[in-house]
Amino acid sequence: MTDFTTRIDAKFAELKAQGKKAFVSYVMAGDPNYETSLEVVKGLPAAGVDIIELGLPFTDPMADGPTIQLAGQRALDQGMTLETTLQMARDFRKDDDTTPIVLMGYYNPIYSRGVDKFLQDAKEAGIDGLIVVDLPPEEDDELCIPAQAAGLNFIRLATPTTDEKRLPKVLQNTSGFVYYVSITGITGAAEAQATNVGPEVEAIKAKTDLPVIVGFGINTPEKSEAIASVSDGAVVGSAIVKMIGEGKPADEVLAFVKTLADGAHRA
Repeated sequence: MTDFTTRIDAKFAELKAQGKKAFVSYVMAGDPNYETSLEVVKGLPAAGVDIIELGLPFTDPMADGPTIQLAGQRALDQGMTLETTLQMARDFRKDDDTTPIVLMGYYNPIYSRGVDKFLQDAKEAGIDGLIVVDLPPEEDDELCIPAQAAGLNFIRLATPTTDEKRLPKVLQNTSGFVYYVSITGITGAAEAQATNVGPEVEAIKAKTDLPVIVGFGINTPEKSEAIASVSDGAVVGSAIVKMIGEGKPADEVLAFVKTLADGAHRA
C-alpha cells in the first residue's frame, strides 16, 4: 500500500461516493498517427472514460494479441517512441488535469531510458500509474518500488492461473488497482464471462482493499455492464483499437467508447 494519493486513488474515491463502477479504456499511443491518437485520447473523458490506459509502443510485445500488436507496429512506423508517448501525456494534460493516465507497456524502453530519468519524466508528463507486464513481483526493486517512491501507482495483473499461493506475492506492492485478466491467453483472443470472473474477483477482494478492474475479452456495452456488475469496473482495449486500425474517424471511435462506458456505468 502507498502513503500518497494519486489521480487514480482520487477517481476511485469519487466513483465509490457516486456508487458507480469504473470504465477504463486502452489506446495505443501514436496509432494510426500522433494527431489522430491525441484527438481520440483527448476525447475519452467526455465519452465517459474514468481512467485512460496509454499503450507504449514496443517491438516485441508478449501479452498482446494481433490487434494491439498491429497498433503498436503502426505507431512505431509513425516514429513513436517513449519520449513522444510522454509528450502525448503532456499534450493531454494541457486541457485535463484530473483524468488519470496509466502507462501500459514493457520494461525494455524504460530500462533503456534509465529508471530514475523515466520516473522523473513520467511524473512531470502527468502519468499516474504504470502497468509493466514483463516485470514480475520478484523484480519489484527494479521499477515497482522506485515508482511508488516517486508517487506513481504500480498496477499488477492477476490472472486465472494466479493461485492462492501466488496471489499474496502479486498483491504485495500493488497500488491504484488490481487488473484482473479475465481469460488465459492474449488480448482480444476470447470473450470474458461474468459467471467465471465473479468468483475470481471475490477471491482477490478477500485479500486486498484495492479496487479490482477486469480486462481482456470485453467488446460490447452488454459485456462491459456484465463484467462491471461483478467487479469494480471494466477495461476495453482491443475492440477500440480495432476500430482505430480500420481507419474509423475519431468521433466514430469515441461514440463507440461512450456506449461501452455507459454499459459499465449502468452496472
